[in-house]
Amino acid sequence: MTDALAPHGGTVRTLFMDEARLGQQGTLTRVWARTGSRPAAVKQTKYEWVYLYAAVEPSTGESVALLAPNADTGTMNVFLKMLSAELKPGEHAVLVLDGAGWHGGRKLRVPDNVTCLRLPPYSPELNPVENLWHYLRSHHLSNRAYRDYDHLLDAGSEAWRALTPDVIRSVCRCPYLERAE
Repeated sequence: MTDALAPHGGTVRTLFMDEARLGQQGTLTRVWARTGSRPAAVKQTKYEWVYLYAAVEPSTGESVALLAPNADTGTMNVFLKMLSAELKPGEHAVLVLDGAGWHGGRKLRVPDNVTCLRLPPYSPELNPVENLWHYLRSHHLSNRAYRDYDHLLDAGSEAWRALTPDVIRSVCRCPYLERAE
């Protein structure tokens, strides 16, 4: 398969992709408090959200991300086009993703330098990007209130920009991938 995907000596990159909904109904996590006092954390009651699409290469920590107002085939097409543009000439990406409805279908436009490979149903533990969502929510997005959509968009953008390749490599480390190499 690798030879067929990388004609003329090109490189095949394996990226894992997923999307997460970041919303005003944020995540509550543990907080420090004085002994004997009750810890306090903010909780929002509004219902706006933004979707963070991301593809990461666990072995290098390289990533591509897109914040969008919804999760659908049109937005997935924009993300795939963006991913394709990020690849160097001669590179081909094998994009491993789950079976969400917008990851397939007649309206999905997969660029020539990208191949989509679906994970088995109900197997989020096989997608290392799931660990990244937990990390972002617990380290950057928890115990906060977001005034409006723009504030939420800014928070998602700041959280993503705070990630480094080393953090991505560490958080997305996956023993089954290391054994496969």
